[in-house]
Order: sequence, then C-alpha cells, then structure tokens
Amino acid sequence: MRLIRGLTNLKMLSRRDESPLAKGCVATIGNFDGVHLGHKTIIDQVKSKAEALGVPSVVMIFEPQPREFFQGSEAPPRLMGFRQKFEALLAEGIDIVLCLRFNQAFRSYSAMGFIDDVLIGGLAVRHLVVGDDFRFGCDRAGDFELLEKVGRDTGFTVENTLTVTVDGERVSSTRVRNSLTVNGLQKAETLLGHPYRIRGRVVYGRQLGRQIGAPTANILLHRTPALRGVYVVAATLDDGARFDGVANIGVRPTVDGKRPSLEVHLFDFAGTLYGQHLEVVFRHGLRDEEKFDSVDELKEQIARDFDHARAWIDENGSVKSAD
Repeated sequence: MRLIRGLTNLKMLSRRDESPLAKGCVATIGNFDGVHLGHKTIIDQVKSKAEALGVPSVVMIFEPQPREFFQGSEAPPRLMGFRQKFEALLAEGIDIVLCLRFNQAFRSYSAMGFIDDVLIGGLAVRHLVVGDDFRFGCDRAGDFELLEKVGRDTGFTVENTLTVTVDGERVSSTRVRNSLTVNGLQKAETLLGHPYRIRGRVVYGRQLGRQIGAPTANILLHRTPALRGVYVVAATLDDGARFDGVANIGVRPTVDGKRPSLEVHLFDFAGTLYGQHLEVVFRHGLRDEEKFDSVDELKEQIARDFDHARAWIDENGSVKSAD
C-alpha cells in the first residue's frame, strides 16, 4: 500500500514513467472516519472494479476533514486519527491512499478544476465510486450528474455507492458517533463490524497518575473524542502483548480541563510504554468523566474504578486468558 500526501506529490508521481497510476485507477472519495461497515462495502466495490481493470484501487481522504476546516472546534468528534485510518485502509487491502490537504487554496477549487487537476490530471481515474448525493467544488456545481457527463466525454465511468443498513437505517460515521456519545458501545460495534478502538502513540504526561499510585500511558488526542468517561479496556502493545485495564478519555477536568487525552492504566504491567503505539479497545463503560474537588478525592475514585473494572473482567473474561 502506498500513501500519497498532497496534490504536488500526486502530480509529480503521475509524471513518472514508472508511476503506479500509469494505467489509471479506480477511486473513491470521502472522510472514511471509522472505516465502518458502509465504508468497507464501498472499498469492496472499488477493489472489485480495480481488479477487473487491472489498475490500482485508490481512496482519497482529506486532512483536516472538510467540516473541521469550516467549523473548527465545533466540528463533530473524530472516530479515529489519520494514522489509525491509514492502517485500517491498509488492512482492507486498498493499494493507494491519497491524502489531500484541505486548506483555503484547495477549498477554492471549482468543480471542473477538481475534476481536471485531481481526477484526470493527477489520478488518471478510469472509474469513480461516489454517492449520488456527492457534492464538491467551491461553486457547489460538482455532483454525480456532472461527473457522469465529464466521464462520458473524457473516458471514465461513475458508479453509485452501495448502501448498508442496520436496523433499517443507513450505516454512517454519524450513527457510530451518536452511539458512542451515549455510551452505546454494543451498537457502535455492530455498525463498525468490530469493537470501538483508538490507536495512538504514548507520550510523556504530567506523571500525576504515578504520583497517586495509578501510573497511566498517556495518548494525546488531537481532537475532542466521541467517547467521554471511564472504561474497562483491553490494550495491545507493539509486541502483540495484551493487557486488561482502565482508561479515562476526555479532558481531565480535575487536573487539566483543556487538552483531550486518553489515559490508560494497565493491570499487572511493569515497564515503560513511552513511544509505543497502543491499541485500546473499549469494552465496558464504568462512569462519566467528572471533576473532583481535590486530587485525594480523585485518587479514591480511581481505586473504586479499579475494583469495579476487575469485578467486570472476572465476570466477562480477561483478554490475557483469551491468548
């Protein structure tokens, strides 16, 4: 799998004789936040057509996501960061991920400019899979009908995305997000096709957890998470070792209250995790995130959280015993 970052790199690659896009590609466009069941169906459409044509499969995504560019801090919470999304697309067998910077210059593209520069000039697209409600371009003139028309004139085809439903409603990132917001882990798992997880790099924190007897691995979140609260989790380390644990996800109102973060305490773990990429699976909600009057009160509550988590694990099974 190959990652192409930015329009400049795409154009440079497309000019090379040995370019993987020399014979064109089959592409789709979207945020792919969460890579849920609906996304996986679209990916299967793209891969199937790419195999039939003998060209690479391409997923085009954006950083930041368009709504984040336009709405800033008011944009909906993310389900996953860029690295985790890339790894998820890799696992689904996509050949190329094209990540375009969504900035003022990019959002100024007209619909025809986007088609000419990105789809034709950059990707040499031969087949495009997008929803029939897909809109693009600063002039909002870009839609499914325009893509079909230009495709007929220039030699590419356009296909509507298939819809996946659960309980009679379309699977979407919004549905997953809404489920997580109300602690609906089971519903989110159904929509995603797997338990909700966050993968990120462990960074140095304030060491407060260590000072109060509950050392944590701190994963910095660049944007507000869909989940808030304290959870029973299962964590996988870089070497594949798995541990039960407890995680707090949110803004740590008692000690910080500003930056979103994920703090994970692993049961029966000794060692350092700094620099590792930890995959954290959320298994069960224990309580909402809350602000305490003192660090001592927080310490007492953390002890209760650990007791409740261990009791839940005893009843529902340890990830270590599943090895």
